[in-house]
Amino acid sequence: MENEIENLKEHKRILEKAYHDTKNPLHIAEECLLHREKRQGIDMVHDEVEKTLVKEVGIIKMCQDRMKKYLQRAHVQLKMDRSALHEMEKDAKDKHHAEHLDDRMQQMRNTSMGIGYYPGIESTDNTISVPQSWIKFTQNNILRSQKERAASERLRGEIDACLRQCANDMWSIFNNVNNNFNTRIRESTDARNKLQAHLNRTMQEIFDMEKNIELLRKAIHDKEAPMKVSQTRLEERTRRMHVELCNDPVMRTLQREVSEIRDSVRYLKDKLRQSEISMARLMKTKSTLEHDISVKENSIAIDSKACMGMRKGFPMDPKVGPIFNMPLAVI
Repeated sequence: MENEIENLKEHKRILEKAYHDTKNPLHIAEECLLHREKRQGIDMVHDEVEKTLVKEVGIIKMCQDRMKKYLQRAHVQLKMDRSALHEMEKDAKDKHHAEHLDDRMQQMRNTSMGIGYYPGIESTDNTISVPQSWIKFTQNNILRSQKERAASERLRGEIDACLRQCANDMWSIFNNVNNNFNTRIRESTDARNKLQAHLNRTMQEIFDMEKNIELLRKAIHDKEAPMKVSQTRLEERTRRMHVELCNDPVMRTLQREVSEIRDSVRYLKDKLRQSEISMARLMKTKSTLEHDISVKENSIAIDSKACMGMRKGFPMDPKVGPIFNMPLAVI
């Protein structure tokens, strides 16, 4: 029984430490959920990472509840074991005392020291048991001890099973969460890279459009001098006198030239307006892409640095094995 008590105490100690060791991974899983609340925009999605994180928190809390119950049972069982041991020790002590007393009485002779008269002692009966009840009392103590030892051994087995099951469950969900994190980080990185490539193309288009707008404005400006020349020629030719005010080929050519320049300027201005509209769209696209990239980079930083930074090593004491150190029974 003493060995069984020590074994159960060791199991209880390991169980208490295992329970304590679950607090850190629970804290980290909850911290990851809090960090991921800082995601922005379209990335605020209930993805597989979040689902498995919620599941991880649930599994750890479930394991904690199971450990608490076994700790309570172990506490009660230790009391029962100590009580049974106390009764066995008390019974054994009484029997040793009675045996020592009977040995002395057996060796007592007429010449022994300490003998004397005790009148009426033969009529005194202070016994509280008979041979049958005496035997039954001891048998009951033995049966109780055996029963408590068996219950204690079963409880130790259940504690072992609980530790192994919790270790397996927590390892499994831990690896599952990490795999989902890695997948999500990879997807976010790919999306960010595609957005960045699109932004680079957009920036090139903006650069080209700016050059185009600059050329169009210059072309429109370059039309001003020819228009002035043509219109000035026409205006000066109105100063001719009398019959010289003739609608000659020169006048018609100048009028056609002014019309052509005006049409050319109108066309160039239409192209400039379309280019400016396209430029506005490109600038809006650039702003949207930059925002989307910042959203992705924020998500990547949260998942890869804030969360995975805490989860690089399983948050348990490395000195006790994978998760929980399994106790060894004393034979």
